Amino acid sequence: MREIDWKTCFHPSFPPHFKEFPMPISRRHLLKTALTSGAAVTSAVTTVVTFIPRSVLGGTAGTSPNEKVTLAGIGIGGIGHPQLKDAQNAGFQVEALCDVDDVHAKKTYDIFPQARKYRDFRELLAAEGDRIDAVYCGTPDHTHAIITLAALRAKKHVCCVKPLTRTIEESRAVLKAVREAGTATQVTMEPHTSEWACRTMELIYAGAIGEIREIHIWSGRPVWPQGMLDHPKFSDPVPATLDWDLWLGPAEKRPFAAQWPEDCPYLRMSCANWGKRGVYHPFNFRGWTAFGTGSLGDMGCHRANLPYKMFDLKHPARITASNTRMHPAAFPIGCMVTYDYPASEKFPEIRMVWYDGGLKPPVPKCMGSETFPAEGVLFVGSEGMMFRDRILDPERAKKFENVPKTLQRRGGVMPEWYEACRGGQPASANFEYAVPVTEFVLLGNLAVQTGKPVEFDPVSLTVKNNPEAEALIAQPYHNGWTL
Repeated sequence: MREIDWKTCFHPSFPPHFKEFPMPISRRHLLKTALTSGAAVTSAVTTVVTFIPRSVLGGTAGTSPNEKVTLAGIGIGGIGHPQLKDAQNAGFQVEALCDVDDVHAKKTYDIFPQARKYRDFRELLAAEGDRIDAVYCGTPDHTHAIITLAALRAKKHVCCVKPLTRTIEESRAVLKAVREAGTATQVTMEPHTSEWACRTMELIYAGAIGEIREIHIWSGRPVWPQGMLDHPKFSDPVPATLDWDLWLGPAEKRPFAAQWPEDCPYLRMSCANWGKRGVYHPFNFRGWTAFGTGSLGDMGCHRANLPYKMFDLKHPARITASNTRMHPAAFPIGCMVTYDYPASEKFPEIRMVWYDGGLKPPVPKCMGSETFPAEGVLFVGSEGMMFRDRILDPERAKKFENVPKTLQRRGGVMPEWYEACRGGQPASANFEYAVPVTEFVLLGNLAVQTGKPVEFDPVSLTVKNNPEAEALIAQPYHNGWTL
């Protein structure tokens, strides 16, 4: 066992269990201020994606319904494993696979033994050429942009795991590239085209709880270490099966560190199966600001997707955050982020509040002894509340039992993307739609990281009276990588 001074890695007041927070503000204060009025939405914008025939571009845009859709998977060892199986079930033909870690990727390699294998995504794109129509990106957050941009510039259809990018500069670069490519895209957010999501929209549009004033969304994450003071001071030999330099990509160079020792106090708040996996790789990249986007980045796109669709939200006027102690290296253990949206022609001001790290909004009195699950969304209206698609007032619920189903239900992330790749209806979380949802989590993180309000101008990409946040909109690329 290596001798490690944990004081160099964690805050000295770090709790033995995940029941108490080393907070500069109290949990009681966070919950007391949770259900305040506020906020809103921007005007509705209809997104239209144009599909250009393959013969015109000489590439893959607008793959004919009569053609097979061939797929390359990049970053296949984590969430890529089940999502590539979903892609195959949707109709994709998996032709090529790429991962920097042979061991982590083995379970996916075994499912697709016929697929050609690569370590460097650049070599895959160069070698595969027209043999592949589409690219799936399932890598850590800090390499989403470089892979997605390379695929779009090669005129490939692209599906990227959420969040689409790690910085706002990257999200704007991806938006520009997809508009130029004209290919079919998708982000793996929880779809707003599912049965429960569509039913929620139908009920709210029908006036089930009146005019929406507030939306509260939350997640039980993190289930990985967060709140560290700094990167570890120890290092380990890089396994021969891992290309550490490719894993780092555009991030600042740093030594490889394998496992947290068993006596690491931070593992006590982590999921037993995930927290002990590794310092950075696999999975635990999420807590580090150099590689991930924290709990908000991991789950915020899922939770915010439905409100963004329902109210045509774009960018909030103001964002404020309350959180446990924040240090530059890692995201905090828990936070509450409040987004205030201005009124639009169709909707009033709306306030949306995000919670993680065990924080949740207070349970409404009408729910009695019930408690909220680890993940959820609560809508607060002028005439009642809804938890997901459930109207909490039983009498009011009876009045809206027969609201007609008017919205299209669709088959899920991969079936939607497959349909779009074949020239059909655009995927519900195509990049044009997904960029504002991505920037929802990224802007929230700016408020968390700086400890100051964020008033973001989405045109000039500036932040009023918060130069620290503005400096994080575009972050340096290293090791020769560029956007």
